[in-house]
Amino acid sequence: MEALFESWAGEPCIKKTTISANGSNRQYCRMVGETKRCIGSYNGDVRENEAFFYFADQLRQRGIRVPEIYAISADRTRYLQQDLGDTTIFSYLASKRANDIDVTDDILNLFARALDDLIKIQTLAHDVDFSYSYPRSSFDRQSLQWDFNYFKYYFLKMANIPFDEQRLEDDFSRFIDYLLEEDCSYFLYRDFQARNIMIGPDKELYYIDFQGARQGAAQYDVAALLYSAKTDIPQELRDQLLDYYIDHLSKVVEIDRESFTDKFYGYVLARMMQAMGAYGFRGFYEKKDYFLRSIPLAVTNLRNIIHDHPIAIDLPELNNVWYTIAHHDYFQPQDDRLNVRIFSFSYKKGIPIDKSGNGGGFVFDCRALPNPGRYDEYKQLNGMDLPVIEFLEAKPEIHDFLEHVTALVDRSIEDYMDRGFFNLMVNFGCTGGQHRSVYCAEWLAEHIRNNYDCRVILRHLEQQK
Repeated sequence: MEALFESWAGEPCIKKTTISANGSNRQYCRMVGETKRCIGSYNGDVRENEAFFYFADQLRQRGIRVPEIYAISADRTRYLQQDLGDTTIFSYLASKRANDIDVTDDILNLFARALDDLIKIQTLAHDVDFSYSYPRSSFDRQSLQWDFNYFKYYFLKMANIPFDEQRLEDDFSRFIDYLLEEDCSYFLYRDFQARNIMIGPDKELYYIDFQGARQGAAQYDVAALLYSAKTDIPQELRDQLLDYYIDHLSKVVEIDRESFTDKFYGYVLARMMQAMGAYGFRGFYEKKDYFLRSIPLAVTNLRNIIHDHPIAIDLPELNNVWYTIAHHDYFQPQDDRLNVRIFSFSYKKGIPIDKSGNGGGFVFDCRALPNPGRYDEYKQLNGMDLPVIEFLEAKPEIHDFLEHVTALVDRSIEDYMDRGFFNLMVNFGCTGGQHRSVYCAEWLAEHIRNNYDCRVILRHLEQQK
């Protein structure tokens, strides 16, 4: 990279600083010489790089402000691009909010400017050669299916959201048909969001990270901009900006406003599903706390959409999944109290995974306790039923076990609260996750509610199935 810099600049790089790439596998650094500076970029995926180089050239030719590419290595894995500074729309708004400054006017101004530029991108660049797109030339059935499977496998399954797989796949197919009824001939940026819009040193807006561009529907990029979870735009401003966009787009191309708006909320849901898949992969699987913190914000957006803007197509299983996510205690915004998540589970199915990013917690094995499941009169009941409760509470072993449990858990709760921690996980397991573990989880939840100012989230994994 330093050799590439010296070849381009005619002077050595005297300072190099790593820049975070958030969820990307690409690597970036700021490179500074005596008189020149740039962003050094590395990506081993050459096909993705070629898409970026091509679209950067095409967009610049059409007057769109994107970073200039200064130099590319012979193997096409390293390149130098224009340094646009460090301020994105997202970071600019976050900085003001941190200082309790009202950002309403900034949102309306910056996002309206971005939407004006988006219309130019979508309409002026619709005739580029999309064979350069990577991994597909259009946002078509295959692209949507990939996103929906990403959502299914990395969010629904890892978050233990119940669904009927065949019915869900049938709804995926119907939903895709519905979305693709729209005009899909626009330039689709793919990740048009506030983190990818720079406020340059000249105060103009510049656009980055468009290597995933392809041909598709105009609504998708508007959905990505207005409903990005972390940007947190008030709903009334979203409505204003959507009207602004449709008003200005209709001056360039002919559109059916009612149909366009209905499909827009369909694409909002599709984009949310893609984003939740990414949060699941980066958060649940890779254990990155930043992405886990995005989930409650995305869920709030989802809840608002399904309640206020239902789309004109019947998707019973998908609607059930959306509703379950939107109203699940686990995904609600956290307050400043300690969250104690208590689970009962079956050892046959495995110990639950801690999805809070805290790395795990207590696991108590209830299999050495007296088992009501061995008696016919209790086999169809569970640990919340009175006969089972009476059976267990009559056994001294239960009281001794729970005394030790509370001594351990209470100490952690008090320590976590003193240190300002947000998450503690407690698991109770037995053979089937039906009797002993359920009773102990219920008992501990009640004990904590009665003794501590905590938010208790209780889940019986086998019973909720």
